[in-house]
Amino acid sequence: MPLDQLLKSCDAIIIASPAEYHYELTVEALKAGKHVLVEKPISATLDQAGHLIQLANDQNLVLQVGHLLRYSSEYKIIHERIKRPLYIETMRIAPFKPRGVDVSVILDLMIHDLDLVLAIVPSHILRVEALGAAVTSEFEDIANARVIFENGCVATIAASRISLKTERKMRIFSEEGYLSADFMKKQLVMIGKEKGLFLPGTNGFRREVVKWKDHDNIEAEHQAFVESCLDGKPVLVDGIAGRRALNAALMVIQSIQESKEQMQASGLLSSRTKGF
Repeated sequence: MPLDQLLKSCDAIIIASPAEYHYELTVEALKAGKHVLVEKPISATLDQAGHLIQLANDQNLVLQVGHLLRYSSEYKIIHERIKRPLYIETMRIAPFKPRGVDVSVILDLMIHDLDLVLAIVPSHILRVEALGAAVTSEFEDIANARVIFENGCVATIAASRISLKTERKMRIFSEEGYLSADFMKKQLVMIGKEKGLFLPGTNGFRREVVKWKDHDNIEAEHQAFVESCLDGKPVLVDGIAGRRALNAALMVIQSIQESKEQMQASGLLSSRTKGF
């Protein structure tokens, strides 16, 4: 069915096209007066994201961005325990798949953890230092970013889509304690003073082990979208959150490019080399 006919037959629409079409399809849907859930990234540029936010605000329409982790069990568990993070490490690696190679691993995979970190850290980004390499595709397939926030918190975020197996882990050092999460094992360990069994000789620290069961994150995300459209429920991941995650991802991409240019200028990297 052509898009114009589809828009005439609905009140809301989910846009899950290749990333390069997110902006133009979302513009068309919003101009037609439809609520929109658009997959991540919200758009290709910050100006485009700002335009989408303005269109939605002008017509009082829902604009939700598909950052799926925000609807997961693990996000809820972490967010309940961590309020004042000091240092964060995340790792998200996976085997190569042809899907998603129209964008870099930063916009494909890393942006999930960038959004998660941004939701946990109550501060703006000060600067980003990153390296990356294109191995099997036109864009970076592996990347490592160090994100420094204005409040002093630092996050090191690694992502790869050319690994032999899938791993997703996070470690957080915070004023509340130390948290380690293995998302594949669905288990979190928290060393703090609020919950869990006392650890002898640690001046009152406790060890809490939390396990969770997966629920359908997509179903939860879509249910939240329906509730926002029908009942006016606040949007958990709105256009502003989507733009913030995009901004962080673009800062990573820019830092990688600057690192390559500096290495080329110093003679450490050939202009034809795709690697770090």
